[in-house]
Amino acid sequence: MNRIILHIDMDAFYASVEQLDHAPFRGKPVIVGGTSNRGVVSTASYEARKFGVHSAMPIFQAKQKCPHGIFLPVRMMRYKELSRQIMSTLEGFTPLVEQISIDEAYLDISGTERLLGTPVEIGCRVKEGIKAATSLSCSVGIAPNKFLAKIASEMKKPDGLTIIRPDGVQGVIDRLPIEKVPGVGEKTVLILRNLGVSRLVDVRRLHEHTLIEKAGKFGRRLLDLSKGIDTSPVLPYTEAKSISSEDTLPEDTDDMEILKRQLLIQAELVGRKLRKNGLKGSTVTLKLKSSDFKQTSRSVTLDEPANSTNLIYERGLRLLQDLDASTRFRLIGIGISNLSPEKGVIEQLNLFKKLDVREDPWVNVERAMDTIKDRFGKNAIKRGAHDLG
Repeated sequence: MNRIILHIDMDAFYASVEQLDHAPFRGKPVIVGGTSNRGVVSTASYEARKFGVHSAMPIFQAKQKCPHGIFLPVRMMRYKELSRQIMSTLEGFTPLVEQISIDEAYLDISGTERLLGTPVEIGCRVKEGIKAATSLSCSVGIAPNKFLAKIASEMKKPDGLTIIRPDGVQGVIDRLPIEKVPGVGEKTVLILRNLGVSRLVDVRRLHEHTLIEKAGKFGRRLLDLSKGIDTSPVLPYTEAKSISSEDTLPEDTDDMEILKRQLLIQAELVGRKLRKNGLKGSTVTLKLKSSDFKQTSRSVTLDEPANSTNLIYERGLRLLQDLDASTRFRLIGIGISNLSPEKGVIEQLNLFKKLDVREDPWVNVERAMDTIKDRFGKNAIKRGAHDLG
């Protein structure tokens, strides 16, 4: 039985939500990502894209290209609210729904034709269901595998529906530019162009050994994709691989006190999310972006998995202090990966409960702080300046 996979991709999601919630913004160039020149574009409406604005572009460049655009901050809580409605709608068609981002998902509808109709009919019903639930449009790609379904969803944006049938796979591969293949970044494009590859079909001319030597393990996957092969399943649930927090600073800075304060705020967010989800992590990673946009990452592996804010901050601070003190940074972030379930999660403490001496006292204090914040708000209790270390 041939697989039938749908890829659902919301159209300019953040910007579309802003236009939905604010009638005066409809039909106008909306750029979501921030109002200062320090940030980057998260999403641009299709009206803004006509001026060359695109995601990941620095805000100051977007303002140069579209000075009359409407620049807005990210409202993540609102986007998550609508995302939940979208995913709930998709789960009404099949339990095999794999959410891959806040506004994208795969559906496996193989074998459901008798119950739900033809693939195109199902795709139309999905679009109608999302529209009814959120008043937003999406684009749908239908194909025999996830790779091709994602390619199909990009073909007729916005509000499109494209199906790639088994007998049409070769034609798509023959025409597909190599830079349009998911996972192929700028560096890989340059490597492949030097090997004479401009379209996906060209990969077939290369020996597997050459591909792996030049493009690493991804070379083997590229060879499969050039033949239309992608056996990856639609996974209804994937555990988080990491938890992180990062921010663009108001100004480029080499002031260690400013960087330390921001790092502590981020470590608080990461630690609290770990504890809330009953998780611990083993690898702490510090991320920095300098004033010339050069990105630096440093990691350290803990002796034991942990979810202590204090420990995450302390390890991140060590990594920060090892870097060139004269460098001015525009972004700082911290994260923890190699997650595992927390064993023996103790009962959350109130402010006056006796500490469990068997556990790191800081963790017990942090659990008490979590309880207070959950009840009275995130600003109800904060660490003092002496906690910066």
